Amino acid sequence: MHRGERRARRPNVVWSVFMFLVASAVAGALTAGLALPFAGLVGVTTAKAHDSVQYLPQDLETAPLAQKSIIQDAEGHVIATLYQQNRTPVTLKQISPIMLKAIVAIEDNRFYEHGAIDFKGTLRALLRNNSSGGVQQGGSSITQQYVKQSLINKARTPDEVKAATAETYERKIAELRYAIAVEKQMTKGQILNGYLNLAFFGSRSYGVDAAAMHYFGVHAAKLNLPQAAMLAGIVKNPTGYDPIDNPKRAKARRDVVLRRMQELNIITAKQAQDAIKTPVIDPAKVKVVPNGCANSKYPFFCEYVMAKLKENNAFGKTKEERENYIETSGLVIRTSLDLKAQKAAETSIAEHSKPTDDVVGAITMVEPNTGLVKAMAQSRPYGAKKGQTAYNYNVEKSYPGGFGGFQNGSTMKAFTIAAAIARGVPTTYRIRSPQTIDLSGKNFETCNGPTSAANYTPKNSTKTILDPSMVDAARASTNTYFLQLSQQIGLCPIATIANQLGMFDGQLLKPLKQVVSYTLGSAGNVTPLMLSNAYATFAARGMYCSPQVITAITSLKTGKQIPTPGPNCHRVLSPGVADGVNYVLQQVMAKGGTGGKLKFGNSDLAGKTGTVNNNLAVWFAGYSSRLAAASVVADADPRIQDITGQIFNGKTLKASSGSGTAGPIWESAMQLALQGLPSTKFVKADDKIIRGNVKDLPNLKGLTPAAAAAKLLSMGFKAQMDHGARVDSDAPNGTVAWTNPRQEDGAPAGATITLFISNGSKAQPTTPPSTPVTPPVTPPVPPPTIKPPPNVPTCFPGSPQWPKCKHG
Repeated sequence: MHRGERRARRPNVVWSVFMFLVASAVAGALTAGLALPFAGLVGVTTAKAHDSVQYLPQDLETAPLAQKSIIQDAEGHVIATLYQQNRTPVTLKQISPIMLKAIVAIEDNRFYEHGAIDFKGTLRALLRNNSSGGVQQGGSSITQQYVKQSLINKARTPDEVKAATAETYERKIAELRYAIAVEKQMTKGQILNGYLNLAFFGSRSYGVDAAAMHYFGVHAAKLNLPQAAMLAGIVKNPTGYDPIDNPKRAKARRDVVLRRMQELNIITAKQAQDAIKTPVIDPAKVKVVPNGCANSKYPFFCEYVMAKLKENNAFGKTKEERENYIETSGLVIRTSLDLKAQKAAETSIAEHSKPTDDVVGAITMVEPNTGLVKAMAQSRPYGAKKGQTAYNYNVEKSYPGGFGGFQNGSTMKAFTIAAAIARGVPTTYRIRSPQTIDLSGKNFETCNGPTSAANYTPKNSTKTILDPSMVDAARASTNTYFLQLSQQIGLCPIATIANQLGMFDGQLLKPLKQVVSYTLGSAGNVTPLMLSNAYATFAARGMYCSPQVITAITSLKTGKQIPTPGPNCHRVLSPGVADGVNYVLQQVMAKGGTGGKLKFGNSDLAGKTGTVNNNLAVWFAGYSSRLAAASVVADADPRIQDITGQIFNGKTLKASSGSGTAGPIWESAMQLALQGLPSTKFVKADDKIIRGNVKDLPNLKGLTPAAAAAKLLSMGFKAQMDHGARVDSDAPNGTVAWTNPRQEDGAPAGATITLFISNGSKAQPTTPPSTPVTPPVTPPVPPPTIKPPPNVPTCFPGSPQWPKCKHG
């Protein structure tokens, strides 16, 4: 067969197709769904095409429109937009009438006159395609285009997308069958409305309202003639007619639409000319809708919100399904982010650190009694460039961006204090705590039996008195005191409370290890989020709330709320125990305490410093009854090294500490966040919590041992002498310097009080009398040794036997 013969036959085939369509329509076959056999269409279709059309459903099943979701702060301000298709569906009444006329004029001017198929347009397209040797022109009606866009929107796999967009006769005829069903089920207005919400207008804008907002900064209802013409023209080739990248082509296409509208007498010649003279767009009014957390002003917080959203099984079985649902379902996600607190945190970070520092700073702020995460900030900005990071230093490693935390040093002592108070140990309880102690091989009871450490001789990093109380030890962060206290009460009660307050290893996502140095913060890596939230439990008088970043989710489509995990609060500590912890940690913030320089305002504040071995990280965690926060400065880059000597806040750190390095971040952030709010006070701790079940002791300083013993015996106490060397004191030589327990601590009824005798080394010399007096010579009388009577109970807090007692 010659080439010319093949060309001669081709129009006959096209004519056969056209006549088939006409005949089918007349005979009612099309209305019945194009169910006639296609065997007669030799050369146009195949058996596969016949089958694909023969068994197509007659009703078009549409999928919900992909709609953007938004993330809001606590007050409803948008902080991020999430979408696969930037779309805001609107009703027909929310679209400018001139926009409706423009799209009909250029795409299907006989739309209101014909049915599902425009035979003139179809014939014209078939003839054009035949001459070009393929499917080059659609000639589709708006109904057919609506069908095509609906099938594309419904496609979920690459194969389904390919099938929905294939330039084949089979697809075109399948669209015809669906179009017939659509024309039966929907009005022309509904079809046009659906098409304008589905259509792609370029620059990631789907639907006419999103396009109007993007290019012109107005909603679809406010579109004028030249704007409507531009949008109507762009749908044919969104990339080629993009007014931002191709303004000349976009204007030429827009003007074609305007002239077509004039030809159809939709607008006058003057209206057309006036519109043609206007610029295609005003670049200053172009609004780009940022997509995703990376484009949010608060990217780290946003990504943490997304991680929590993806844990919600209501959005799908897998993380991929949940992510797709979140980005396409038109959700309004309200979060806990407080812009005042967030600004305070960011301002503090900027004041005390630099993005280019060798080490990083981070802070999280949490509201007591709710667990609402109010703020989250860090020194390194979000991004992939040098000096930027994708790591969130505030949260656990539960998603790819979570860093997983750092060891937290002595901030762990708060949990030891809580466990001790819960077991009846008063805050006045004293332990002899030298600068260095040898705990090598000493057993510490864990929840799974004893543990010990070989060659362990810890020391204090600060100077302290030899026999500090719990308050004294907290104020000076005395390591040797808290190690001995944790040994006496056991590691299990401490670890149990820490776990109940949300503390776990943020990198391994496992419980903290119950090691001998647990109370010194070497049990694992924790995050500012979990530490601030744990301390918020003390502020809430023992009420623990899981950290919460999502407060509500609403569907834009239905206006209904979608179930999401709400506040999860339950009591972990009794109010009395929490009040006791607050009392102790409040003394840390008093003058002379390690946090004393960080006290501000009139509100009661409590806190604790933390320094990790070798200064790999330093912390400060603290709170009022209104807000809790934890700040950290640490080396986050392998190989992790001592931060001292590295660059922080643009300068070389000559020394680092929890109070001096991380503390100022905490102080500035808290001060700004609480600014303008009424001051708050902690509930006063019960005296039995502070001092135990004790009676007041008399002031015995300066009395002879015999007089002191007699006074104690008269009040129901026992007395004994300390048999060591006399102590330095300003009391006269040979008189009582102090007691154990101390006067201010009190003692249980019937307790034995140890008397320490002064050597008078600090006593003020007396003024000699004007006339010398010769004192009588009497032999020295040694002070009496006072022994407790038999059967006197000795297991009370403060007694030498206390460490050996059972404290259940």
